[in-house]
Amino acid sequence: MSLTDKAIAQIRELIRTGALPPGSKLPPEPELAAQLGLSRNLAREAVKALAVARILEIRRGDGTYVTSLEPTLLLENLGGAVELLQGDSGALRDLMEVRRLLEPAATALAATRISDEQLSEVRRQLDAMRAARDDVERLNTHDAAFHRAVVSATGNDTLLALLEAISGRTLRARIWRGLIDADAAERTLEEHEAIYRALTTRDAALSQAAALMHVSNTEEGLRKHLRDGSLPEQGPLETGR
Repeated sequence: MSLTDKAIAQIRELIRTGALPPGSKLPPEPELAAQLGLSRNLAREAVKALAVARILEIRRGDGTYVTSLEPTLLLENLGGAVELLQGDSGALRDLMEVRRLLEPAATALAATRISDEQLSEVRRQLDAMRAARDDVERLNTHDAAFHRAVVSATGNDTLLALLEAISGRTLRARIWRGLIDADAAERTLEEHEAIYRALTTRDAALSQAAALMHVSNTEEGLRKHLRDGSLPEQGPLETGR
């Protein structure tokens, strides 16, 4: 480990043990450096690195604070990393494999917990997808919202943050472009319909099967595009998540 890495580990340990709980203010830089036996430069570099990771927040003129440490905040960087992997076909396949492992199980859990109000939101996003079937940007937006609504129903924020991170906006848009070009968008919309219908029954096994069918078909389509070299490139709409 470099000296900076060791300094980062020391501050992380203070947070892990509760010596610096979420929302707490760090001591001033000279005091922090002395407490940890570090030079001020090392303490400063460690704080900057932890701020980039969203573990610390530097408030100009006020000080440095431990963030809320909520999963959605800490996993933002994972989503950014996923966006950087879009040109790596092996990484794309790995991401889809992870999604196939997680999303069907999440959908099964959602089926046992989803409220009528949450189910209505899933339906609303499904209807919006159908209305936007010829508009990749809108399809992409409502597709992401559909899956977010499903996974949100689990009540597990960490699971939601993980799945949102590995299903980046750029990858979704590229897949939708490929589906539209291959006239396969209607089939994919039907797969979303099947997930919704399964959720209305509150049947975990049926919901898991519907989600597995959808994710597996999407994964196979991605693999085909990668083999053929036909996966659409990133377009102008895909400048953020």
